[in-house]
Amino acid sequence: MGSARLVDQPIDVAALIAAARRSDAGALAIFIGAVRDHADGKKVSAIDYSAYAPMATKVLQNTAQECSELWPGVELFCEHRIGHLKVGDDAVVIVASSAHRAEAFAACRHAIERIKDDCPIWKKEWGEDGASWVSPRP
Repeated sequence: MGSARLVDQPIDVAALIAAARRSDAGALAIFIGAVRDHADGKKVSAIDYSAYAPMATKVLQNTAQECSELWPGVELFCEHRIGHLKVGDDAVVIVASSAHRAEAFAACRHAIERIKDDCPIWKKEWGEDGASWVSPRP
């Protein structure tokens, strides 16, 4: 099934890739969500991510399990960072391993969409006008 968790330190992308590597996996699909310098036409200098950790962890783990069920043979490794992140920092990293690329890409895409839709992780963006909480997408 892989692993999925919240972390409060920089994400070790190389370690996640190493964890996902296995002899029967010919494909590793990787998604890295990084803090960008703008949102909705405004400059962003940093983001604070917070979460209801017990529920967020459960959603992350359930997402990894769901990907394994939807695409047998897929293993998903995911970490989402919480705390204060600066522009360029990695906020979420997902690595899906599979025998074939189609399943790895599909699982990786499914995982980030599920996390964005269902995971109780909130963000406060910092910019020129101070800080503001960002509403989840519709």
